[in-house]
Amino acid sequence: MKAQPWKDGRPLLEIVPETRADTGTETGEDGGLIGRLRRGWKRLVLLVLALAALPYLLILLYTLEFVRPVSTLMLRDLVLLRGYDRQWVEFDDISPNLVRSVMMSEDGQFCSHAGVDWREMHAVVQDALAGEPTRGASTIPMQAAKNLFLWNGRSFLRKAMELPLAVVADFVWSKRRLMEIYLNIVEWGPGVYGIEAAARHHFNVPASKLSRRQAALLAVSLPNPIERNAGKPGRGLQRLATLNERRASRSGDYIKCLYE
Repeated sequence: MKAQPWKDGRPLLEIVPETRADTGTETGEDGGLIGRLRRGWKRLVLLVLALAALPYLLILLYTLEFVRPVSTLMLRDLVLLRGYDRQWVEFDDISPNLVRSVMMSEDGQFCSHAGVDWREMHAVVQDALAGEPTRGASTIPMQAAKNLFLWNGRSFLRKAMELPLAVVADFVWSKRRLMEIYLNIVEWGPGVYGIEAAARHHFNVPASKLSRRQAALLAVSLPNPIERNAGKPGRGLQRLATLNERRASRSGDYIKCLYE
């Protein structure tokens, strides 16, 4: 509203509509807040996408043989100032006894599947839907993906993230590289990671010198290496090792992708 020159002793008033500029303070504050919220959401989405893409970029990086990956459990031990024992060893310096025993204990179809054993996974899902006890269906690529990029514990979220990572890792890495990485990151006791450290810790021998019995004991301790001590096995662990030895001795074509 604007005042005009006086007329007959009275001021003339002209009514002018308010413009956006006249009410800019309130509108500007609302617009600024909405803009900040939008920018915040965009940054959050970009951060989530970057974190989701990081493991796949690392999979590509880990194709380089001189790169020696560490697991999330190793990183946890470092953050908590516990430290850990891990001595990287090349695949050719690992006893075939150990490779056979681990494969027959953890993933008998390692050479034939593409990261995930879908037949076994389907059977587990059917058991779960029927309310029956479920068994493990994790393959070595799935366990490697979990150890490298995810966390322990059972959850559908972790499993959903684990499956595509396992498929990509199996596609990008050779079977030998995949097995080499797995055997060098898996936990074999509190603060003991990788087969070289495990062989020396439990049996005081290098990984290349593991006997069939020692390899079997290490393999069957993997499902719970904190409670199952390969170096001091109880009767139950001894029985499992005996069964594993028999299976490993008949592995034959099951390991052909690693020793052709």
